Amino acid sequence: MNQAATLLSQSPVGSEIFALVALLFISVVVLLILRYYLPLRTTPAFLLVPVFFALWLPASMVLLVPIDLASSAMVDDIDARGIWLEPRALKVSWRITYWLTFSLTWFILPILAEYSDSGYREPKDKVMDSLRANAQYYAVVFGSGAVGLVYVLVSYGHFSESLKSTVMALAYCWGLVLAIYLMGHGLVAIPRRLLRNANISGRLRRIQTSAPRVYEQMEDAEATLEDLETQVSELSRRKTGSAARFQDWIEELVDLANMPESQPRQTGAVVRGSGGDGDDGARGLPTVITQKYMADLTRRLVRAKHARSRYLNEWNLLLLDAVKTQAILDSAASKKLDFGKPDGLLQRLGVSTPYTRFILYFHVMPYVHIAFGSLLALASVCIVWSEVVKGLLPSLSVIRYSVVHHWTGENGQVGFAGQVIAALWMLYMCAAALTSITEVKVWRGRALVRRNTAHESAFWYASQVARLSVPLSYNFMTFLGGIYRDTVFYDFLGQLINMTPLGKWFDYLFPAVILFPVAATLFGLYGRVKRVFGYGADIIDDDEDETRTAYGTGSWREGRDLIERELNGTSAAIRGRRAEAAARIAGGGPGGARAAPILSVPRTSSRRDGAGGVGPTTPLGTSPNTRPLANTSARRVGASSRGGPSTEPEDENFFEALGHRFKNTIDTIDTPKWMQDIGQGIKKPKWMGGDGDDEGGYDGGGGGGGGGGGSRPQPPRGNSDVRRWFGGSEGRIRL
Repeated sequence: MNQAATLLSQSPVGSEIFALVALLFISVVVLLILRYYLPLRTTPAFLLVPVFFALWLPASMVLLVPIDLASSAMVDDIDARGIWLEPRALKVSWRITYWLTFSLTWFILPILAEYSDSGYREPKDKVMDSLRANAQYYAVVFGSGAVGLVYVLVSYGHFSESLKSTVMALAYCWGLVLAIYLMGHGLVAIPRRLLRNANISGRLRRIQTSAPRVYEQMEDAEATLEDLETQVSELSRRKTGSAARFQDWIEELVDLANMPESQPRQTGAVVRGSGGDGDDGARGLPTVITQKYMADLTRRLVRAKHARSRYLNEWNLLLLDAVKTQAILDSAASKKLDFGKPDGLLQRLGVSTPYTRFILYFHVMPYVHIAFGSLLALASVCIVWSEVVKGLLPSLSVIRYSVVHHWTGENGQVGFAGQVIAALWMLYMCAAALTSITEVKVWRGRALVRRNTAHESAFWYASQVARLSVPLSYNFMTFLGGIYRDTVFYDFLGQLINMTPLGKWFDYLFPAVILFPVAATLFGLYGRVKRVFGYGADIIDDDEDETRTAYGTGSWREGRDLIERELNGTSAAIRGRRAEAAARIAGGGPGGARAAPILSVPRTSSRRDGAGGVGPTTPLGTSPNTRPLANTSARRVGASSRGGPSTEPEDENFFEALGHRFKNTIDTIDTPKWMQDIGQGIKKPKWMGGDGDDEGGYDGGGGGGGGGGGSRPQPPRGNSDVRRWFGGSEGRIRL
């Protein structure tokens, strides 16, 4: 009664104005996020509008939940009152927010995602392909709903509210399962990353450790894209038969592949590969070209282009981080820090100088990382503790006392300070869950790429944001004890979840499962499972034991050599020589080589001109690179020479595998000096792979293959290296 009188005596006009301004601010932030990941001018409206609302509606819940709390538990002190709205306005807001989010999550975004990923040309064909792709998904969803409906019917024997409550409860439970797992990982990963980044040398070591993996993924994506371009090139040569019906479509694929005029001649040799009919280089093409094949080829080509853009972007960012971190370390001696680019207005005002940058990055920022990491670690402990005790001992919830400041007996009231703290708690919980999504190994290689995110990836990430928003919002309100039962949100959603004993116990007891992802991330369970099984821990890419990786694939030394070679401009030359070797193996000669790409985003037509390197050219260390890259990408050369996208284990028999193992062992042997001297003046016979004057052999010219600079240089034509007698090249291992 007192609350109703208080609501009548105070006008919510000021709160409504504040809410509208806050929603406008949220809209601007969402637009900036979209602009960061998507080019707004060229992105179609059918993508921008639903993705905008899929981000805007969850962000508005961070504002709506504190307003609902303050409106249902208003402070008697007028000066301490927060932002509040009338119950009818809140109920309308929750209905619009919830059902729009529900529609986007379960219907609109999945259909549009498959529509954008479809390879068909006509909109009707795209829609039918999207519906076929989502048929299994909807069968599982409706089947689960039918089981829940039967359970409610058996429990209550009527359908008055059964259908709506079952749908809302099942959607909440599925979202809560995903939200708890992702949030548990993020609550550990975010503070730990901040604390680890306080150690500058450790940060550089982790960057170097991840370099071989990123580099290998980049070359895998490049090889896959070029294999698809090979198919498009060979397909464009067919002018008769079944291909004649799809000439316009094929021309669009050629334009999409962005191949230069010489591309068909370059890739043809690689496709013809090992044997076969020399007149038919399109061994990978079907005899009859169908619409389904064209759609599948279009889909795979678009995915490959976005995958290449993604890994190029990751590699470029890794190089920039490595250069910046190394520059911070090197500034300890000179007390001056220069990143090689102007700081703009700060530098013109004299605020940003080499010495002040050194003080900031070398001395101040580590303590800032430690302070924020410790603060977020404490917040993570509070959230996990509140999840565990909220069902049995809600009075022990730490979040409850941080939000509810005004107690009148057992009842609490939420003021403006409590609203601000509640919004901060929700932001951190959402950030922990959403950050984990970007680290999850998802199908199709979905990723967020700056200014070049694939349309299907944008729809998928937006649907995950929308799916997690409602469970996280309601889960946060359950931390506050009995106060949340007076809110409009509980009247709209909570009582439907608690309608059955199963839903009530699930809502209270299941969040305690957060201890599993927290413990798995905290104690490095993913890394241990990966070391035991080799592949079973790729659900989440964690960095718990990167610095203890053995010397070899993924070691920090190999990553350091890779980064130095890339920054010194030698990686492009090495990739060019590797491509020439692949072309010679395929029978195409030097002219059919596959040159190195320019590491830039977006892709340009000049990626095969042999230019290398990106970013700053500052070397990352003073020690020379004495160990060449041994095992990151040589297997792509073998794959290209055989005309396939990759080498599957079942493609080689026992004797071929045994021969590869012997070759790997011989390739990694450093040739002794006395054996190099024996080879001087000896010409390699043709039966050992020599081809006369072209690759002639070893007539005593050149030095003996030492290492230096950023990589080990390739021996000259006249150099002697016993590894070349056994097929070795550049000291790499072929896996």
